[in-house]
Amino acid sequence: MPQGPGRPARTARVAAVLLAAVLSLAAAPATAAEDTSLATPSGSRAPAVPLRVATYNIHAGAGEDQVFDLDRTAAALRDLRADVIGLQEVDVHWGERSDFTDEARALAEKLRMRVFFAPIYDLDPAAEGGERRQYGVAVLSRHPVLHAENHEITRLSTQTPDPVPAPAPGFAEIVIRVKGVRTHVYSTHLDYRADPSIRAAQVDDMVGILADDRGPSVLVGDFNAETSAPELAPLWHTLRDAAPDAGLTYPAIAPQKRIDLITVSDGVTVTGARTHVTDASDHRPVVADLRLPRRGR
Repeated sequence: MPQGPGRPARTARVAAVLLAAVLSLAAAPATAAEDTSLATPSGSRAPAVPLRVATYNIHAGAGEDQVFDLDRTAAALRDLRADVIGLQEVDVHWGERSDFTDEARALAEKLRMRVFFAPIYDLDPAAEGGERRQYGVAVLSRHPVLHAENHEITRLSTQTPDPVPAPAPGFAEIVIRVKGVRTHVYSTHLDYRADPSIRAAQVDDMVGILADDRGPSVLVGDFNAETSAPELAPLWHTLRDAAPDAGLTYPAIAPQKRIDLITVSDGVTVTGARTHVTDASDHRPVVADLRLPRRGR
């Protein structure tokens, strides 16, 4: 749920430009993209394209028991059999809590997927000669990534004293081509504070970025608010909730809220959605089966 790392950082230099790369890895086992149960009904002139999408706040690889276990995280992700997965609370050489692991790269390798990591924070190394300490969101994909970008949205830093709202990176976008359909996929992590004003600003920023899209769009993430929250209302002019009946997501054990969302643009059909019961994080992942229209908006 919280979007800031759990321990203070020495510096707060935030990257304002694209700082991550997309890793191309070996082909993965068959997933929803090849699932014949998602075949388009006969008679359609332009068969829709299946895509299984998921979102998961991985809590920096620690479960509800607060034990860091990235193999457990990977197993939970593997069970989703998703084609594209948005991740939140991803550590890259961040600190002792995650053994200074590059979680984005490690999960991509374990799952044999491509990854784009979009840091929110990019700080000096913990020791001279070490790796830069980064924390943010990511997107895993089984499809080739045509374009990737780390967008800025309004944030209230958890790494500086007396922060003020300001543009900062950490809103990830990838563009993939799924059987000929160019598709935008975003991963986000909105502000966790009780005051909704920062989330409201973030929603406005995201809506502005999505307005430039052509073709299907999918926005997933930890919104730290339920769909009925007033600050999320602008989203529903152009997107819709893909998993209203999938179940609650937070906390992972005996969840009380549904704050981890998959949203889709007009023309995208949802054929099913569910949460996945696991204690590999303090959130539950959500997965949705989609059909993408052959023709863009």
